[in-house]
Amino acid sequence: MTTAPDLWSSRAALLPVDLQNAFDLPSWGRRNNPELDANSRRLLAAWRRAGLPLLHIRHDSVEPGSTLAPGHPGHAFRAGLEPREGEPVVAKSVNCAFIGTDLDLRLRRLGIGTVVLLGLTTDMCVSTTARVAANLGYRTVVAGDACACFDLPDGVGGTVTAEELHRAHLATLAAEFATVTTTGAVVEQLGA
Repeated sequence: MTTAPDLWSSRAALLPVDLQNAFDLPSWGRRNNPELDANSRRLLAAWRRAGLPLLHIRHDSVEPGSTLAPGHPGHAFRAGLEPREGEPVVAKSVNCAFIGTDLDLRLRRLGIGTVVLLGLTTDMCVSTTARVAANLGYRTVVAGDACACFDLPDGVGGTVTAEELHRAHLATLAAEFATVTTTGAVVEQLGA
């Protein structure tokens, strides 16, 4: 992980991605990064203190029986990470927050040039959103220690651990799409 770029070289917005209760259900399996919630709360609190734009991303699944479907208890935001009054929520139904939503339009209307992402999961919705953000021309930052993955089957009878997936996805993002940094580095810049 590297230090955060100068967030102030363009107007920045925070995009917490899919910080929802469903990811605590046993059906998702074993997750890495037990500090996800603490780091996410720390980053969210610092961002709010700085008074910068913040758009929450929520997965509204359209798949029957999904734990992320509206009406399921798993659809709700995680404790301490809920939007406050006046903070917009962008609802998506696929793994990219820009597809089928007005996120790009909202960011452009706010004059945003940099997006800072955190959330669940590193290898799916965070990675996909970060890649598309970069392709749309946004300076993209990922707070890697405020993201997490789950163990996944490797397709040939084994398992790729959450730690391996997390590390690999942060590495590929850092290679071409985003600056990968830490919660502490972003918070330090917010306080500078």
